Amino acid sequence: MVHGPPPEGLGPRRLAGSPTTPTILETAGWADYALLDSGAGRKLERYGAIRIVRPEEQALWAPRLPAAVWEGADAHFTGDVEEEGPGRWRFPVALPPSWPMSFAPARFSCRFTSFRHTGVFPEQVAHWLWMRERVAAAVAAGRRPRLLNLFGYTGLASLIAAAAGAEVTHVDASKKSIAWARENQAESGLDHLPIRWICDDAQKFVAREARRGSRYDAILLDPPKYGRGPEGEVWQLFEHLGGMLRTTRDLLSDAPLFTILTVYAMRASYAAFHELTAEVMARRPGRLESGELFLTEAPAPGTDIIRRLPTSLWVRWTPETAP
Repeated sequence: MVHGPPPEGLGPRRLAGSPTTPTILETAGWADYALLDSGAGRKLERYGAIRIVRPEEQALWAPRLPAAVWEGADAHFTGDVEEEGPGRWRFPVALPPSWPMSFAPARFSCRFTSFRHTGVFPEQVAHWLWMRERVAAAVAAGRRPRLLNLFGYTGLASLIAAAAGAEVTHVDASKKSIAWARENQAESGLDHLPIRWICDDAQKFVAREARRGSRYDAILLDPPKYGRGPEGEVWQLFEHLGGMLRTTRDLLSDAPLFTILTVYAMRASYAAFHELTAEVMARRPGRLESGELFLTEAPAPGTDIIRRLPTSLWVRWTPETAP
């Protein structure tokens, strides 16, 4: 049975922005990063001068480059963290435990972690550039926006936002990640910027901030699918995200700039997180955009065909009238 639209005025109120049309945000790399090839459940990337092979379940297609190029990479991650637990790195030749990279104005160190990450998620560049423009515009209008970065990891988004003029509160449950972020701040020569580095469970922190009446003009959320706080607190994405979004909604100031949610749960749908955010933000007039983040692969020799690798899902809220 096909139903027509409800009579005018009787339909549900929705935030502007439809989840039926996802927005694709692409990152083609920069001087210090490139996605060289992908396929057969793996990806070949260049981080600075280091070429790395890691598992990538979204790469369902065949690799373009010869097997010898892949085998000649500097580091290979073995094992899948979701099914086999933390894996190990194989190094055909000796490598330093860390090496430098940069994305202006941030300079940072990459490392080989047991969970296959290196300290930077290159696809986030699309969010960094958009965020930097909004923060800079607010500063030009005479404001110093307060930005809350939850699950902030190694601090690159915090450094970029602070360099654009924001006063940043960075929260992560890992002492190692906080120490790494502080090192990145020092490497960048940005110690003078107003960043509070807080090692805490994100759920507990935002609950306390709500009780205190704290307010922020912009909020970044990059939660894991599963995690533990410094005192063993458990985070489950599909169980706890709704409550987290409701609390962060209440932390928004009366003149907010934006909220950005990124989710590395590719087996879900961007539309699911769009609808959840639409429900949570219904009391705050604004616009929702959502979609996927992609890395654009470097064209293979002899072809101009562009191939894109999906990495994560995202939802972005902005007020009806930006300050």
